[in-house]
Amino acid sequence: MERALAVRQLSAPELKRMLESDTPPVLVDVRTDWEQSIARIAGAQRMTREFYDALVAGDRRTPVVFQCHHGVRSQAAAEHFVEQGFEQVFNLAGGIDAWSIFVDSTVPRY
Repeated sequence: MERALAVRQLSAPELKRMLESDTPPVLVDVRTDWEQSIARIAGAQRMTREFYDALVAGDRRTPVVFQCHHGVRSQAAAEHFVEQGFEQVFNLAGGIDAWSIFVDSTVPRY
């Protein structure tokens, strides 16, 4: 029986290292427009309908990291993409709040 793929949890410092690597993952922000207007991680893609369509039409081996405010909505989004057959799916544990605390204090907390 094939082992089911699972969402892997990333700490904010782990995500920072991944984003600085030669092969950075796709970083997807699933927060509302209002939340994104307050604080953002550089390079994060908004989860629009067009972006969703392009992502699911692409290579399911592409590493994808989901982030939200604290990591709950992004976990649900990540699980959805695992169900769609994506092989390298990550959730930013603690969300953008953890990013602000542990990686970049210039990102506003809310």
